[in-house]
Amino acid sequence: MQSASAPARNLAHTRDLLVQGMMQVRNEGLQETCPIGIIDFEKWEWPQGVGLYGLWKVYGQTQDPALLERLHGWYLRRLAEGLPPRNVNTTAPMLTLVEVALATGETAWLDRCRDWAEWILRDFPRTTAGGFQHVVSGQDNPEQLWDDTLFMTVLFLARMGVVLNRQDMIEEAEYQFLVHIAHLYDRTTGLWFHGWTFDGRHNFAQARWARGNCWITACTYDFLEITGLQGATRRHLLQTVEAQVRALQRYQAEDGMWHTLIDDPTSYTETSATAGFAYGILKGVRLGHLSPEFAAVGQRALTAVLGRIDDQGQVAGVSYGTGMGPDLDYYRRVAICQMAYGQSLALLLVCEAAQASA
Repeated sequence: MQSASAPARNLAHTRDLLVQGMMQVRNEGLQETCPIGIIDFEKWEWPQGVGLYGLWKVYGQTQDPALLERLHGWYLRRLAEGLPPRNVNTTAPMLTLVEVALATGETAWLDRCRDWAEWILRDFPRTTAGGFQHVVSGQDNPEQLWDDTLFMTVLFLARMGVVLNRQDMIEEAEYQFLVHIAHLYDRTTGLWFHGWTFDGRHNFAQARWARGNCWITACTYDFLEITGLQGATRRHLLQTVEAQVRALQRYQAEDGMWHTLIDDPTSYTETSATAGFAYGILKGVRLGHLSPEFAAVGQRALTAVLGRIDDQGQVAGVSYGTGMGPDLDYYRRVAICQMAYGQSLALLLVCEAAQASA
């Protein structure tokens, strides 16, 4: 999959390749664990939701009407099919649906977004302490908090709070960041554990799993950008991400990548997490949230990710969707395959690198 010329590619060309690669993501024989299927791009689930968010970021940068039409067509097809039950992961495509609805004037779509956000606020299953229970398709995960939830559900709730001028939605999103930090942030390293359960009160295998961590790096600055949040909570979020980035600086591999278990160099390096980390780091530096010293960390990761994009725009070295592991070896054995979130996190990184260089 790797191309020796990839690091030298023009960022805009690489961005366009990644968009085309996204549209070609298909299951080539891997046994799926999610009842809906999370590989094929023509499905309504969380990897596709992350993928759509990346495409929306490209549209924001290019204003390409053909890309907006692609996004509009994707939602037309899915809505005609009927949407799956609501949970953390099936909320992920809603984040871009609200943007496409606003851009195209699809008022019925915006009404659907409003209804979904109201459901999150009123009826979403909660854990002890009021955190969003990590309910997914086919699995309720009672009393469990996962770091994925902030990207998949909380960003959408925050965005709808802004669109609807609903302070209660924004404050709920803010609280979800705080309660997840309280139970998932590892004070020893500055990294995050994959999950927490109030049933037994523990962090499962204490996995400092890379992609779970990257959801935090990739979404916290976006959350602050979406909401314009100020005050003590903003300071707390910024300090939490800075502590994470300092840890990432220590654990970055010589080739610029990060291992799928960040603090375990025997585990394989993983591209989607590396792209998410680099996106957040470079954005944090550009916005002045992080010291310029971290730009070199992000640039090394950018070069590494570019080297894993082939001439068809496919991102190599991406691990399949990863549930809560009973032990650390579980994470070491997760299969590698093409995934929409691998394409998308690389897209977010390339768009950020282009914006920073501009």
